Amino acid sequence: MPSQTFFNLPVDKRKKLIESAESEFIRVPVFEASIANIIKMAGISRGSFYQYFEDKDDLYFYLLEEKLKEMKIHFIGLLERHDGDLVDALMEMYCYFLTSLSDEEEKKFIKNAILYTTYRVESSFASMFDAYVEKKEEFEKVTGLINKERLNISEETDLIHIFKIISTLAFNNLIEKTAKGLTDNEAMESFEQSINLIKRGIYKQSYKEGDEE
Repeated sequence: MPSQTFFNLPVDKRKKLIESAESEFIRVPVFEASIANIIKMAGISRGSFYQYFEDKDDLYFYLLEEKLKEMKIHFIGLLERHDGDLVDALMEMYCYFLTSLSDEEEKKFIKNAILYTTYRVESSFASMFDAYVEKKEEFEKVTGLINKERLNISEETDLIHIFKIISTLAFNNLIEKTAKGLTDNEAMESFEQSINLIKRGIYKQSYKEGDEE
């Protein structure tokens, strides 16, 4: 995370540094990105850079998490639109994520994020909703919007596992889309197939009933 020194910067200087970093991370994957290029575009010294961030990875993950925060806000609106249907809301959010990346620069940023696939990158996507757990008020707000009668859960904490399962599926779908060059529609069809399997369950009802006996 950025240091407090970064947040104390004037808004225009913070914006310039962020824009410079985004340009570099759009140009190449993180492991090829150059701090020298970032500070040159931002008009700051290398020493100043290290007062704000530990390294380029620290800066990169700050940018990625800021983008994911925007999706969390959008998700609340989708829950309301779908009358609390958690899965439908998550489905539409992923569709929005795919189609909202119409800007080529945004697409390149995400593509380069996927090329830099590590546990930490995947965790950033899969733990999008962890902030709800950490902040009780936000967690209660979100869970209060979810129609739990439609879900086969015993505790509200089960919702976090549902979030993570679907977020991980979405992230893996993005990797497949990038690796295979799938269109938005092809990626969405593959994602829907996975989600429908989760909704139906992978065991036949008769098998589950026989197993319980």
